[in-house]
Amino acid sequence: MGLDAVARLGVSILSNDDQVSVDSITLFVALLCGCIVIGYLLEESRWINESITALVIGLCTGGIILLTTKGKSSHLLEFDEQLFFIYVLPPIIFNAGFQVKKKQFFRNFMTIMLFGAVGTLISFSIISFGAKELLGKLDIGFLELRDYLAIGAIFSATDSVCTLQVLNQDETPRLYSLVFGEGVVNDATSVVLFNAIQKLDLSHINSRAALLFTGNFLYLFLASTFLGVLIGLLSAYLIKKIYLGRHSTDREVALVILMAYLSYVMAELFDLSGILTVFICGIVMSHYTWHNVTANSKVTTRHTFATLSFIAEIFIFLYVGMDALDIEKWRFVKNSPGKSVGVSAVLLGLVLVGRACFVFPLSLLSNCLKQSEHDKFGLKQQVTIWWAGLMRGSVSMALAYNQFTRFGHTQQPGNAVMITSTITIVLFSTVVFGLITKRLVRFLLPSTQGFNSLISSEQSFTRPLLTNGQEPEVEMGNVDPLGPASLSMLLKKPHTILKNWRRFDDAFMRPLFGGRGFVPDALELSKGGCGH
Repeated sequence: MGLDAVARLGVSILSNDDQVSVDSITLFVALLCGCIVIGYLLEESRWINESITALVIGLCTGGIILLTTKGKSSHLLEFDEQLFFIYVLPPIIFNAGFQVKKKQFFRNFMTIMLFGAVGTLISFSIISFGAKELLGKLDIGFLELRDYLAIGAIFSATDSVCTLQVLNQDETPRLYSLVFGEGVVNDATSVVLFNAIQKLDLSHINSRAALLFTGNFLYLFLASTFLGVLIGLLSAYLIKKIYLGRHSTDREVALVILMAYLSYVMAELFDLSGILTVFICGIVMSHYTWHNVTANSKVTTRHTFATLSFIAEIFIFLYVGMDALDIEKWRFVKNSPGKSVGVSAVLLGLVLVGRACFVFPLSLLSNCLKQSEHDKFGLKQQVTIWWAGLMRGSVSMALAYNQFTRFGHTQQPGNAVMITSTITIVLFSTVVFGLITKRLVRFLLPSTQGFNSLISSEQSFTRPLLTNGQEPEVEMGNVDPLGPASLSMLLKKPHTILKNWRRFDDAFMRPLFGGRGFVPDALELSKGGCGH
């Protein structure tokens, strides 16, 4: 019955023998443990992170399985592509929102949105157009227009987690903040684009279709954001009113975790972007819900979300490492290996060009909107930002599996080439770029220069995990954000927007939904009862 339950969760066991199935699951879990231990032993060097470790172990394991099965398979287990979206990606994206340093995120909000949203759209357009023009000449098999658009969304998604593992937030605090903020907004935008593409009617391509696509994109973005805010506020209100933790920490923690996951599945139920919804829900829950739970629940939820995210990330890279040697996918390209290499090279080139086409122009625009020379991005800093977002990882793999496989298998040559090329790019960018990033940052931005001088205070970046990255609220009004601009009041005086929001938050939102400094209603009542 246990194995049947696992199969219903989307895991398809290769062998019909139950004992072999148990052996496969045991070995896979043991490999996850090995990735964590080896990653820890290599942590001090900061040159090799857990993602690279998991990829290498996955490759070695896949090679051994390939030899022992005489070339039949490189997998211990096979997974439905929906498994990645339903069970693996949500903890990664939610934890990104839950852990985000909100003060720094909103201090750099305009720059982050400029790079994360507008930049992703620019990169998407360049990669999609380039793939349509260049891949069509390589004769890789039949691909529809929807596939080329999906390729743009797939390779526009950066791997901020892998990038941040090789950066030091003490040495480059503002770089760390911008890369993290851009990464999570980029992932959300890429997934929303991907979902909008799936609903696009490509039978008639005209201006009306373009308007419908734009409208659908905006609808998905806004509706998903609204749902995330709604579920986050609902969880805060429930916990503030009933205060489960006074009787049972277990129930309180369970409710927080389930409400977080509820935001994702409800978004999928309504055909919205679950990734964006769960990210927004994470931000809202960290601002309100987390402050309403007991001290024990704060410790438990914080570590639980971080742990689930960490395991999910390692799981994906370990599986990708083994899947990189999957014979079924490579047999379509074995007669023309040069063609597969060519596709990977073209796509990697488009990734490089696509990111350059928005990082440098948008950095120039950002500099034009700042009056102080001290706050502007220099060329070395722009190169660092460009390089830091070149790695591709879990989101790209999940989107590629969703677009080009069915139940983990590929039957069309074109789809097989795209899967193998995606795996190649993820492997190359994670290992090669990951190994170079740390050295490049130290070369371009020595520890005495760079982003350290561009931020007024580094205190918020060095807070321990359990502080939730929360800074004293009184500091907010004293922060000089990105500087004045001339396009609009929003760009001119972002601190005015933040001050107005803080007043509204203190006057209406926190008294109703709780948060820092507000005692849950049930606890207040119990104290009042004790007083009588």
